[in-house]
Amino acid sequence: METRGMMSARDSMAPGADSPTASVEISVVIPVYNEEENIPSLHRRLTETMAGLGRSYEIVFVDDGSSDRSVEIITGLAGEDPHTRLIEFNRNYGQHTAVFAGFEHSRGEIVVTLDADLQNPPEEIRKLISKIEEGYDIVGGLREHRRDSIFRKVPSWLVNRFIARATGVQLKDYGCMLRAYRRMVVDQIVRCNEISSFIPTLANSFARSVTEIEVAHDERRRGQSKYNLRRLLKLNFDLVTGFSLFPIQLISALGIIIALLGMIFGFFLFIRRIFHGPEVEGVFTLFAILFVFVGIQLLAMGLIGEYIGRIYTEVRKRPRYVIKRISS
Repeated sequence: METRGMMSARDSMAPGADSPTASVEISVVIPVYNEEENIPSLHRRLTETMAGLGRSYEIVFVDDGSSDRSVEIITGLAGEDPHTRLIEFNRNYGQHTAVFAGFEHSRGEIVVTLDADLQNPPEEIRKLISKIEEGYDIVGGLREHRRDSIFRKVPSWLVNRFIARATGVQLKDYGCMLRAYRRMVVDQIVRCNEISSFIPTLANSFARSVTEIEVAHDERRRGQSKYNLRRLLKLNFDLVTGFSLFPIQLISALGIIIALLGMIFGFFLFIRRIFHGPEVEGVFTLFAILFVFVGIQLLAMGLIGEYIGRIYTEVRKRPRYVIKRISS
């Protein structure tokens, strides 16, 4: 079956196990961007895992504008496996937008998100399902012995600390894609209209009980990471400006402190001039202080600009994404 345009798979549910709109117990949503080397192995391992759970399930691949053979491979898998579906974007929108689309078109009472790069083993889904059935609304994965470079780990640690402070939900690994959500949380996420949003943080605002469990983490063996420096910076700006006014409040407080220090320093220079006369040996110190002040001002302007840019993006009311085709 192929469908064009934007639609919601939950708009018209019908009974029957073979109906494309029938509800299932577990949905697995997988954003895909140029992962042709990993998809066959991922699908095989995931199918074996889900079959072993003995639950009705679906696998929802969301192609985020891949330029390799990812769409072709998934289309073939969807034709052979009735549990597999493909949502194909018309271009690249980003990982979290792809997850939004997967949420909107998923039917499961429990929705699991998973990366396509096989760094989070599909077999770990069993742990999440078992934990969420204890009564939690959200179960996040905590990557045990994380197999990433120090250049990924350090920024991730800083972002996790900031999110925990801004949201009040003390989780250690917001960056792990392997997560499980109850249907009611997913439905609330889908109702949100903001263009840029970090899903784990947004989900926490709708959940009563959130926890995380340790899951395995493997090295990427095929393909390349899609999170370059530019994407990581954009994600961090979305986090900083999308869920808290703390950064701009911190800059305001810092501005007041700097202004007071400047006044004190100016008074000190005035007294020094009275007793020692004019001096020039401290000119480079003054330049250094000036550069610090200018840097802080530019940072403040950048943060304000980011907030204004988000407002501009939201008021245009453009679609979050455009679906080229749905295959199942």
